Amino acid sequence: MSKLIVSLSPHIHNSDCVQRNMYGVIFALMPALLVSFFYFGIGAVVVCSVSVASCVFFEWVIARYLMRRTPTLLDGSAVITGLLLAMNLPSNMPVWIVMLGALVAIGVGKMTFGGLGSNLFNPALVGRCFLLVSFPQQMTSWPVVGQDMAYLDAATGATPLSIMKTAITSHDPTVLEQMPDALQMVMGNVSRGGAGSLGEVCGLALLLGLAFMLHKRIVTWHTPVSIIATVAAVSALLHYGCTTGGVSVYADPLTVIFSGGLLLGAIFMATDYVTSPMTPRGQLVYGVSIGLLTVVIRNWGSFPEGMSFAILIMNAFTPLINNYFKPKRFGEVSRK
Repeated sequence: MSKLIVSLSPHIHNSDCVQRNMYGVIFALMPALLVSFFYFGIGAVVVCSVSVASCVFFEWVIARYLMRRTPTLLDGSAVITGLLLAMNLPSNMPVWIVMLGALVAIGVGKMTFGGLGSNLFNPALVGRCFLLVSFPQQMTSWPVVGQDMAYLDAATGATPLSIMKTAITSHDPTVLEQMPDALQMVMGNVSRGGAGSLGEVCGLALLLGLAFMLHKRIVTWHTPVSIIATVAAVSALLHYGCTTGGVSVYADPLTVIFSGGLLLGAIFMATDYVTSPMTPRGQLVYGVSIGLLTVVIRNWGSFPEGMSFAILIMNAFTPLINNYFKPKRFGEVSRK
């Protein structure tokens, strides 16, 4: 006689796992990381290496000696946090500041909430925003590309975001003439002024990473596409609708999309499994909200970049979004 065996969920298994997805994200980051090494040289290598090593070290120390549990470093989550933190930093960032950011990202942003799967906010963004508030001068000093062997003494310049901000605050549309063209920002060859952080240098490399993650089903299209589409739509309204004498102080949508950390945040940070909504409809609401907040902060806030703050704000709303847009229960029959 056969027996009915009742066990705890999940009852459906496949090859998908945390480790596979984490290393998939790391692989998707490689094109953008290699491009940053090419353009920024030794500075990018130092910042990235220190950030990853510090995140791995701090997670091991906290898990082993403070939380008294076996560290789970092989899942790749600490490496991703280190990579994403580095991609949000300029290539001339002093080592001790990078290490401090890694400590806040892991200690405050991740392990304080219980570790992987329990954190409310994206750890890398927690570290990045802490550094931005604590060290604004170092965090807004952007090296010019092409200084291969320069590190702390790298020459700096104005980024596309700071140029756009100046045009809005000064009400002078001629300031936008200093902007690099869209093709330069797509390819990463930003010859005018500072290029930004490591992850802002080449839009094409980031889009390649998105294509890989979509192909491997590591992420879905809902969050990144809704963010980019929202920013493009609102930026188009501002650029073509708010003009004086046929000229606008707001940059065109294509320039806005490929400037700053918009693509990096939309593709690799807003899509974080733990801090983003579970359902497709919830992800669309989440993405549209991030896009709107990003445009508002960029154009009328104190900082030229608003992507990091927008994602962290919507991270706080993720439980509410999940509560309203609940996934369908497995085996549930719809009622007519």
